[in-house]
Amino acid sequence: MVPFLRILGIETSCDETAAAVVERDAEGHSNVLSDVVLSQLDEHSAYGGVVPEIAARAHVEALDELIEEALKRANVSLDDVDAIAATSGPGLIGGLLVGLMTGKAIARAAGKPLYAINHLEGHALTARLTDGLSFPYLMLLVSGGHTQHILVRGVGQYERWGTTIDDALGEAFDKTAKLLGLPYPGGPAVERMARDGNPDRFDFPRPLVGEARLDFSFSGLKTAVRQAAQDIAPLSDQDVADICASFQKAVSRTLKDRIGRGLQRFKTEFPATFPATGPATGEKPALVVAGGVAANLELRGTLQALCNKNGFRFIAPPLHLCTDNAVMIAWAGLERMATGAAPDMLDVQPRSRWPLDSNAETLIGFGKRGAKA
Repeated sequence: MVPFLRILGIETSCDETAAAVVERDAEGHSNVLSDVVLSQLDEHSAYGGVVPEIAARAHVEALDELIEEALKRANVSLDDVDAIAATSGPGLIGGLLVGLMTGKAIARAAGKPLYAINHLEGHALTARLTDGLSFPYLMLLVSGGHTQHILVRGVGQYERWGTTIDDALGEAFDKTAKLLGLPYPGGPAVERMARDGNPDRFDFPRPLVGEARLDFSFSGLKTAVRQAAQDIAPLSDQDVADICASFQKAVSRTLKDRIGRGLQRFKTEFPATFPATGPATGEKPALVVAGGVAANLELRGTLQALCNKNGFRFIAPPLHLCTDNAVMIAWAGLERMATGAAPDMLDVQPRSRWPLDSNAETLIGFGKRGAKA
């Protein structure tokens, strides 16, 4: 039987500095003792996006105090934790260096094992922390840097079914917002404006809709938004709202088609999860949505309806666990420990590119830093 475990998690992959202490009992149940996140939104908003150098300096200035605060809120010391888990990639290399080097130093000084965690695996396993989900299940990861459709077979076992061939969905939201003069971050700004807009005013394209492949594309949609804005410039507030609503509708319809095809593939590959009398375990198969874009309520509604129609559970972790956080990093470390996985050596290096499925074909670039997606 897996023993009771407790981990200190560290997350610094982008523009949130975070630390958390999380427990896992012998039955696999979780207990979040502390969750501390410091956003860098104010530092980057003037630039309309994340500035890597500013992000790395902010992590250096804040991380030590956040770790102390996480331990204090959890009412534990380093002697009381079993291991250290720190994000090792993918992400901005400066931020990754800060978090991973801090994790290494703590592990060495305290004599604790270190687990270098793939940030995407943290997202992939969060639903097991929040909902006790069983394998296998599907995950839609939608963030500023990634848009991927992944089959989660088990801890460390991931199969990429689809990915973006150009822009990530979060990037498309941010660039649309910037084009329309809306504040950073773009996703929440576009969603707010869309509430007062006419989603049928502009007939924006639904990239790859109808194709058998499960990949995504948002570059052409982004271009269509720019062209529409230029054609009717100068823009009124209502124009901006209508563009946002029409853009969001196009995204929603695109996801409905892409994910709908993924659900059908899951039914084909795992027919035992759909017996005539219902799932034998009493638990429907699940689609999990994760990443910052998962906070968009219209997209959630579309995916919920799609799951209801196809006999799937729809699971979206609480909003604070959809965005970058250290709870998911600690939990991923706990999941690895529970499988008996060996800790990482202290010479482990951060990776700005680190696909979950290393066997999947690279679609949008491979360089010295590795595959992008």
